[in-house]
Amino acid sequence: MTRITKGSILAALVLMAALATPAAAQDRGHQDKPAKPKEHESKPQVTVEAALGATREVLVAKGFEVVRVEVQGDDRIVYYRAGNQGRGRGQGPPRRLIIRRTDERLVLVDAPDEVRVEIGVKLGIRL
Repeated sequence: MTRITKGSILAALVLMAALATPAAAQDRGHQDKPAKPKEHESKPQVTVEAALGATREVLVAKGFEVVRVEVQGDDRIVYYRAGNQGRGRGQGPPRRLIIRRTDERLVLVDAPDEVRVEIGVKLGIRL
């Protein structure tokens, strides 16, 4: 073999050995950072009682009056009506809103869209 060939072989071996060993700085930056939880694991479970409290707050803030809350199984039925807003027309007709848990999801039945969105924001979930 010639001297150039021996040098080329030696350089190639050194290069392959350097590429085969992992760099020391590759994993060190991740030791201090906690692993990110998966998206479906990080969402907290919202209870029906928490949704009921948020519903009361949102309805009162929107000018409605909560008349009563009935419990039927796992569902909560909220009866509410428009409060007297100083127009001399009295209070509005009673309406109802149902808070129901299905599988792993919270559902609001017969809720106005603007109320549904605000309840979802207050609870930190998408309804």
